[in-house]
Amino acid sequence: MKPNLLFATGVTFLVLTASVRAQEESLASIITNAHVRPVPVRRTSIIYIQCHGLGYGDLSCYGQTNYQTPNLDKLAAEGLRFTDFRPASASFSDALAVLVSGKNSRGAAATTVAERLQAAGYRTGLLGEWTLDARPWRRGFADFAGFLDENDARNYYADYLWRFAPKSIVNDTNNTLDDYEGREMIYPNTGGKRGKYMPELLLGAACNFVRDNQPDKFNKFRPFFLLVNLPAPLPAKAGTDEFIVPSDAPFTGENWPQAAKNRAALITRIDGSIGRLFEQFAKLGISNNVAIFFSSSAAPEKFADTRMNFLQPNGTVVAKGNTPAPLPMIVWWPNARFAQHTTDFKWTSADFVPTALDIAYARPDKDLDGISILPVLMGKTGTNSVDLPVQPQSGF
Repeated sequence: MKPNLLFATGVTFLVLTASVRAQEESLASIITNAHVRPVPVRRTSIIYIQCHGLGYGDLSCYGQTNYQTPNLDKLAAEGLRFTDFRPASASFSDALAVLVSGKNSRGAAATTVAERLQAAGYRTGLLGEWTLDARPWRRGFADFAGFLDENDARNYYADYLWRFAPKSIVNDTNNTLDDYEGREMIYPNTGGKRGKYMPELLLGAACNFVRDNQPDKFNKFRPFFLLVNLPAPLPAKAGTDEFIVPSDAPFTGENWPQAAKNRAALITRIDGSIGRLFEQFAKLGISNNVAIFFSSSAAPEKFADTRMNFLQPNGTVVAKGNTPAPLPMIVWWPNARFAQHTTDFKWTSADFVPTALDIAYARPDKDLDGISILPVLMGKTGTNSVDLPVQPQSGF
């Protein structure tokens, strides 16, 4: 028996009697000894979403005028929009290695942010691309659904995903739960059918992960960390303008090249999925204790229509090169104390790990190359030291 696709089953659905009893005893102990045992701080859950091939000017909050991205614009208006964020490398795989390790040199033995946060008590997951050597579930990502090859990730109607789902299938021999590791078919896309569009499927899976791993009394309000490496808006073939979408609406009637219509439709679909993710937060009542990082993992590849190409902060159109160009980066976190909503503070993907560890109340180790940008999020740009915000003690 295989697990249902994308975190639909698993250990999070199992509420064992012993766990419930332990939770009740813990709560009773807190009530009984309230004068000496304060209620534990509830730590912030963290989601990092990066789109492969999204450019600086691909969002209307960064200057795009041909179309609008209202959900991401709202994210920027309520959060902090950075104008000088750069990946650590122009290579997607190298930049990913730095993002998850916090080290500028790529090393197979480097501890990942997922391993560090897992050790700090976080539930971890990864959706989308993974192009590093070791399998992600062996590097701290407890749940995984996605692609292990960049070329496979370009298939917008893939008929399978690699899947790791812990304790999700029943072993009929001893009636225990085993891990599932392997390919999982997407049957609406088999035989050339186009039933499930990958960007929306993966971001829909993010909603499922949040639903299944929401902090609650049954898991002792355990926070989660989710990394989404969305393989979009990549062209279907490297070096081409072939952007695959179910429809070019609402840009069908525009006097643009077809590639421009398709790419604009693709990006607006991503924006719509981000809106649905926030609807999930509101539905679950966890909106005010989640930190969202939304960015790009690499600049756009070849794209013929320069009117729609990505822009530098000074408004000039540029092409992808060997030097990492500024990419969009928005941080949305209700617990932050932003001094403003736009900043030219310079940072790179190497700085994410120490920042995430600071947010998680797990002080970064000295072996990291990056620095925490928590002071910037707390409105204190002149220092790299700042007290962590007080987290909610009840509710979210």
